[in-house]
Amino acid sequence: MTIVPSGSYNTLHTGGLLRMHTVTAENPLQHLDDWDDYVASRYKEGKAEEEFRNYDAEANPGVAEFYRVNHANQTFDFVLQKRKEYLGLTRGKKSIWEAADYLNTLVDDSDPDTDLTQIEHLLQTSEAIRKDGHPGWMILAGLIHDLGKTLCLYGEPQWAVVGDTFPVGCAYSDQIVFPEYFAANPDSKVPEYQTKYGIYKPNCGLDNVYLSWGHDEYIYQVAKPYLPEPALYMLRYHSFYPAHKHGAYKHLMTAHDEEMFDWVRKFNPYDLYSKGAAKPNLKEIKPFYDDLIAEYFPEKIDW
Repeated sequence: MTIVPSGSYNTLHTGGLLRMHTVTAENPLQHLDDWDDYVASRYKEGKAEEEFRNYDAEANPGVAEFYRVNHANQTFDFVLQKRKEYLGLTRGKKSIWEAADYLNTLVDDSDPDTDLTQIEHLLQTSEAIRKDGHPGWMILAGLIHDLGKTLCLYGEPQWAVVGDTFPVGCAYSDQIVFPEYFAANPDSKVPEYQTKYGIYKPNCGLDNVYLSWGHDEYIYQVAKPYLPEPALYMLRYHSFYPAHKHGAYKHLMTAHDEEMFDWVRKFNPYDLYSKGAAKPNLKEIKPFYDDLIAEYFPEKIDW
């Protein structure tokens, strides 16, 4: 497997919108969110939960290729590089709505099954959380959880934005999707990185563990000064499926991490299974969200 370097995002500006139009080695998915639930009918109401995240290399070659590239390129050094590049939050100040509007310029015209915008998915998630009577901070986590995907608009390829996350600097769990693809990752040849604990200490805590780079870590760092800890765990670890879905990497977690992961598990069904819901009416519900955002965030924050 040839290592694919990070490069410019393959896009076309049309009418002020940023449209993905070409499947490449860097961007093998037909749709940015296909890593999450890529079956053609995923937005249809009444979809059974067991139909989501059904990984099959033959049935879904685009997703398999995505993970082939992701697993080959998400090295420890790459993660450190991206953290240095983005976590200084030097991309300017925006309000939550301005960031959402910016993300909304990423419109995918390659998916024939939905015309759902990025904001509509976020609102579907937050409205489902709101309907079930959860706290305001959890509703807000639903609203902002994917805003880190603005990394695409900064020029990052798909494999550096989405995908199940996993620790780097230690042995890969067999609970990571397509673990066989790590054979192409240079870190697989570094003995220090391929022991159970790698560079880490037993039960050191996830805050001391470097996960593969993507939108989760970015939005976590943006929101860190403003939201309570359970919401921050939801943002930071909602793509860490090997841990919260399959129980991997408990040897790196503290008892507090495991307690907080109860919140991550509460959150994820709203992200995955709200996508078949009716489109929210932004005009009707925006006053509620204006008040909620103002309760936790200043007018503009660093991105």
